[in-house]
Amino acid sequence: MSANLSAIFYLISGILFILALRGLSSPETSRQGNYFGIAGMAISIIVTFLTVGNFGSGFIYVLIFLLIGGSLGAFIAFRIPMTAMPELVAGFHSLVGLAAVFVAISAFLKPEAFNLGIVGDIKLASLIEMSLGAAIGAITFSGSIIAFLKLRGIMSGSPITFKGQHIINLILGLTIIFLIYYLCISQSSNIFWSLVLISFVVGVLLIIPIGGADMPVVISMLNSYSGWAAAGIGFTLENTALIITGALVGSSGAILSYIMCKGMNRSFFNVILGGWGATDQSSTTNTKEQKPVKSGNADDAAFLMKNASSVIIVPGYGMAVAQAQHALREMVDLLKKNGVKVTYAIHPVAGRMPGHMNVLLAEANVPYDEVFELEEINNDFANCDVAYVIGANDVTNPIAKSDPQSPIYGMPVLDVEKSKSVLFVKRSLSPGYAGIDNDLFYRDNTLMLFADAKKMTEEIVKSL
Repeated sequence: MSANLSAIFYLISGILFILALRGLSSPETSRQGNYFGIAGMAISIIVTFLTVGNFGSGFIYVLIFLLIGGSLGAFIAFRIPMTAMPELVAGFHSLVGLAAVFVAISAFLKPEAFNLGIVGDIKLASLIEMSLGAAIGAITFSGSIIAFLKLRGIMSGSPITFKGQHIINLILGLTIIFLIYYLCISQSSNIFWSLVLISFVVGVLLIIPIGGADMPVVISMLNSYSGWAAAGIGFTLENTALIITGALVGSSGAILSYIMCKGMNRSFFNVILGGWGATDQSSTTNTKEQKPVKSGNADDAAFLMKNASSVIIVPGYGMAVAQAQHALREMVDLLKKNGVKVTYAIHPVAGRMPGHMNVLLAEANVPYDEVFELEEINNDFANCDVAYVIGANDVTNPIAKSDPQSPIYGMPVLDVEKSKSVLFVKRSLSPGYAGIDNDLFYRDNTLMLFADAKKMTEEIVKSL
């Protein structure tokens, strides 16, 4: 295939990727956005095959690995539950970063195969590009692995900090810049391997101090890193599709991270540098054994909601774990038949990744016009009769507004406590992912419903 023709098709695939991002910005058009993304990726792969032309004896190996990777991806996509989606995304980000590292290694060891020069005499621009791609890719890989371990519960979700941590991160960051500069001068293989190794270490150090409640922003940030790593390698390979795709992923991930940080009253630069989520949690007192709580059952909840004029549903990760969205939709339909106004309040970081709750509610065919973001609905809690909190812990914790020592202090939360009555569905009084107690449990207007979210909601349906 000629260079001009391949460039045209790469441009078409880039347009399809842009349309995919546009479609994925809303639940109503997300399915269509996925189709655009699939089409764009299919075109990119086919054009790349035709552009490379002669694979020689390696063609069969490329095809085998494509089939293996594609089959594994399809199998995982069909089998993965929505509750595990955040760690799946983190895992996939790690693969993107590792791929960038492998391509950079290949280009450095065999530059003639990529028309970059010869060993010891690689083009300066190509050397800079592959160095950046390798460094960002290595940071993305190791950082995503730590995020995966935290989300999976294999590793503690609490911040891991030590004295002088930020100084060490700064020194290692400056070391990476120096190694890239020195590599361009010497083209030494020892310098290249040192660059990759230190970048792996930096990825770990950037993510370990970030607490569980802030993990949705971390996923978005790592998504951005993976995009920039891909773009850097795209320049090395002179592959237009990879450059466009990487730039789109990198910029959109960075913008999403910025929006989420702004909505959570956090510093964007601190997120990038792995600086927040490291608050000392020991100062937050655990009072769940010192304060009395009021508990109820499904009949109590049904009575309160049936006699209410307005109910606001606040879904969280507990709903995702219990897969309670369909039972919740059934409960809401019954309330509507009784003339109760029902809306849904979604916090930007509810669940463990951006849009987690929106996807679950869409799965249960909840009308989009009933779902509102924090800034759209927060003022309505003061006039609400009942707030039904189904597994949302940290995003409803009033302590975020009152305790400067809390790791979530300053984060905008849903003003659930202002409702006349709060029904809080939770298995126990255990803290949320941020590792702190929720002061809402002990408010006078809160009735705790201790049970599995799906089971409790189904019992409420029967009572209604």
